[in-house]
Amino acid sequence: MKILVVGGGGREHAIASALARNRKTELYCVMAKKNPGISKLAEKVLLCRETDVPRIVAFAQEQGIEYAFIGPESPLEAGIVDALESVNIRCVGPIKAAARIETDKGFCRQLMEEHQIEGCPKYRLCQDSAEAIAFINDHDGDLVIKPIGLTGGKGVKIMGEQVDRAGAIAYARQIQGPIILEERLVGEEFTLQAFVDGTHLIPMPLVQDHKRAFEGDTGPNTGGMGSYTLPDHMLPFVTKAEFTRAFGIMRATVEALARTGHPYKGILYGQFMNTVNGPKVIEFNARFGDPEAMNVLSLLTSDLSEIMVRITSGTLASAHVTFEKKATVCKYLVPDGYPDAPHAGDEIRIGNTNGAITYYANVEERDGMLVTLTSRTLAFIGTGDTLEDAERVAEQAAASVKGPVRYRKDIGTGKLLSQRIRHMKELR
Repeated sequence: MKILVVGGGGREHAIASALARNRKTELYCVMAKKNPGISKLAEKVLLCRETDVPRIVAFAQEQGIEYAFIGPESPLEAGIVDALESVNIRCVGPIKAAARIETDKGFCRQLMEEHQIEGCPKYRLCQDSAEAIAFINDHDGDLVIKPIGLTGGKGVKIMGEQVDRAGAIAYARQIQGPIILEERLVGEEFTLQAFVDGTHLIPMPLVQDHKRAFEGDTGPNTGGMGSYTLPDHMLPFVTKAEFTRAFGIMRATVEALARTGHPYKGILYGQFMNTVNGPKVIEFNARFGDPEAMNVLSLLTSDLSEIMVRITSGTLASAHVTFEKKATVCKYLVPDGYPDAPHAGDEIRIGNTNGAITYYANVEERDGMLVTLTSRTLAFIGTGDTLEDAERVAEQAAASVKGPVRYRKDIGTGKLLSQRIRHMKELR
């Protein structure tokens, strides 16, 4: 079976690694820059923009590709699934119209409102910065300010935490096009991802990501500095009832998309804030999270290629998806200066990884050496019977790297988890 993986980051390395466990698969990959880890798994690599849909389709046809697994959001927005499926290549990833659940935040909120899907925060869709500024000037209390389009997890400002009213107005002026203003949700974030075949949703272990750049959840937002899962696949600040509500919100969203004529197939990522009133939707993503994909795919004991086939044929059931009952901790290494002024071109050396899984991200191989680029460099996944065991493995691997990179030492620690639990108890 010939499979095309689109994307060249850590998430896509995890996808390619999971697909490669089935030795009957032949992997082909498209990426903007050559990922050393993915390249070693692939029969052939096409280096091009991941949004260059005609070139990717031509490459897929030349190689006789049967299935495609789409990693990032930008090709989904560019309509890559529509184009590949028009030449009979089945895809794990939604068509462009269904991917708007991520690529157009206004569409997402209006879909939830029109179909009375619970978990939607109070919001206002402003057509331009002038309308948004007028609302900000008249509003008392915290506000979340978001462009409606893709921002790579870095486009949110919170009036009342990150910026004052003047800062919020200045940020709104920078945004081109419509703006979403939302109530600020207070609680603990968690990620619930699901495989979706158009009708059936099969959930994956809950993950908590860490967006802030520095330890103690300080600094600017990033694409994600690391994440963790627990052996029972739950999180201690999310009750079973709250999990059920969150999963119900995702199911209702898929049903609403189907009713509007846009059936959803692929990976649905729900980023939730668990509040005193239950889970609220921060956003949906139309693909695996990065780093969350690395946590869950490292635990997947089923054949991802079989799951892929069943997603595309609409025959997926819970019996086809199993995960190991272990904890995972992901620690992402980033170049000095990241995220505001990342320094590229520096050599790094990986030492003894002590059994951790290594996923390459934004890094190049030059003359046998790894060299940093401008985004997240590589990630280590520790697995273990307990969170403490998993964190120890990930920490030792991350600490082994020599060169001008850094990572958050606090991710996956018992101390940080205790803070999360205590925070939720105080809110309740």
